[in-house]
Amino acid sequence: MVEIHSTSIIEDGAIIGDNVKIGPFCLIGKNVKIGNGTTIQSHVVIEGITEIGENNTIYSFASIGKASQDLKYKGEPTKTIIGNNNTIREFVTIHRGTNDKWETKIGNNNLLMAYVHVAHDVIIGDNCIFSNNATLAGHVEIGNWVIVGGLTGIHQFCKIGDHAMVGGASAVTQDICPFILADGNKAIPVGLNTVGLRRRGFTDEELLDLKRAYKILFRKGLPLKEALSQLEEIYSESKNIMTMVNFIKQSSRGISK
Repeated sequence: MVEIHSTSIIEDGAIIGDNVKIGPFCLIGKNVKIGNGTTIQSHVVIEGITEIGENNTIYSFASIGKASQDLKYKGEPTKTIIGNNNTIREFVTIHRGTNDKWETKIGNNNLLMAYVHVAHDVIIGDNCIFSNNATLAGHVEIGNWVIVGGLTGIHQFCKIGDHAMVGGASAVTQDICPFILADGNKAIPVGLNTVGLRRRGFTDEELLDLKRAYKILFRKGLPLKEALSQLEEIYSESKNIMTMVNFIKQSSRGISK
C-alpha cells in the first residue's frame, strides 16, 4: 500500500517501496529510490541519484539530492545515500556528492533538526543528532553517536569522532577527538562527554581511563607526539583510548586542542 497525494509529481523511473506515504506538492526524481515505510510530508524535493532507506520521516520543505554548491562540480553522476530510521526536519538541505567521494552518505537513526545543511561528500554515521541550523561543509566526516549543537559551523574536511559533542554556536575548524566535549569559536576541548557516555552504558572504569587519557592529551602541555606515546604505552589494551590514538594519527587537519 502506497499513499501518494494527487498534487505530487513522481517521475517515471522512481522506485517507491511498500507502505510509503508522500504528501502534497512533492517532487520525486526519476533516479530516486525510497525504501519501505518512509513518510515524506508536503513540499519535499528529492532529486539526483538518491537512495533513501526504510522507515525514515522527512518533513516539509526538505531538499535532498540536489546538485552541490561546489563550483568544481560539473554534473558528474554522483549519489546521495540515506539509511534507515532517520528523522529529517523542516528545510533541511542535503546535497549529492562530487567526484571526491562520489556520494554524500547518512547512516541510520539520525536526527537532523530544522535548517540543518549537509554539503557534498559529507559522511555521517549512526545515532547522531544535529540541532537547528548546524552546518556541515563539504567533505566533513561525522562518527557515530555524535551531537552537534545549534548554529554550529563545521569547516570543510573536518572530522568529528565517535561519541563527541560540540556545543551550540561553535566553529569547528579542526578535528574533534572521540569522546570529547568541545565548545567555542574556535571550538576546543572543554572536557569529556561524560553525560553522553554514561547514557550509552560506559562503565566507571572506562570513564576513569578516558578522563586520564584526556588529561594526558589536553591538560599536561605535552607535545602531541609524546602524549600519544604515553597513551600507547599505558593503555595499549584499551579499545576506547586506542580509538582516540588512531583517530589523532589519521587526522589531516590536526586536532582541536
